[in-house]
Amino acid sequence: MPLLIAALLAASPVPVLVELFTSEGCSSCPPADAVLARLVRAQPVPGATVVGLSEHVDYWNSLGWKDPFSDALFTDRQQDYASVIARGRVYTPQMVVGGSVDVLGSDERAARSAVARAAAEPHGTLRLERRGKGVHVAGQDFPAHADAHVLFAVVEDGLSNRVLRGENQGRTLTHEAVVRSLQRIGLASGPSFELDVQPTLEASWKAPRFVAFVQELKSRKVLAAAELGP
Repeated sequence: MPLLIAALLAASPVPVLVELFTSEGCSSCPPADAVLARLVRAQPVPGATVVGLSEHVDYWNSLGWKDPFSDALFTDRQQDYASVIARGRVYTPQMVVGGSVDVLGSDERAARSAVARAAAEPHGTLRLERRGKGVHVAGQDFPAHADAHVLFAVVEDGLSNRVLRGENQGRTLTHEAVVRSLQRIGLASGPSFELDVQPTLEASWKAPRFVAFVQELKSRKVLAAAELGP
């Protein structure tokens, strides 16, 4: 029985974090939004489960249309990636896979390839569990790693918005896995940890779900990811 359980666990798909930096003000972004939606819905990469995050940057807001889902936090996060993995490049649509590789967000073939490679990397396991109004986050079986942050996101799916100005004027855009909030909730410095978080939810958010992930402070590599439905 232990051998059977080990084999089943080994065959389980590996969650891979896929972050899309996007904006409603960018005419090149809707195709990338569609790619992320397909990756999340269809799960087309064998051996991997795509855990998607759509992070709307705010630097397009001065160019004709203020993206209602944008936040300076996501611009800062993208710029941080640029200093480590993207050779100083900040652009939309940019997709970051596993915290380690960036690809053009609309290039689905490149995204799938990056997801497959990330799934083959050493990783730990995260589990999310509702406890009252909070969420319990447990990590285990992490390989040796540098100090890492544990991050927690509140995500909404099935959002749409009609754009009245800017490059996408007149279009109704749809979005999946839109990050509504993102926060650090603790550190992971060993092979296992347990944390609790009390998410702050806006009344206007419909059926929000939760995503947690562990990310090395220095390399930005994502060591594990998990999600919890509404």
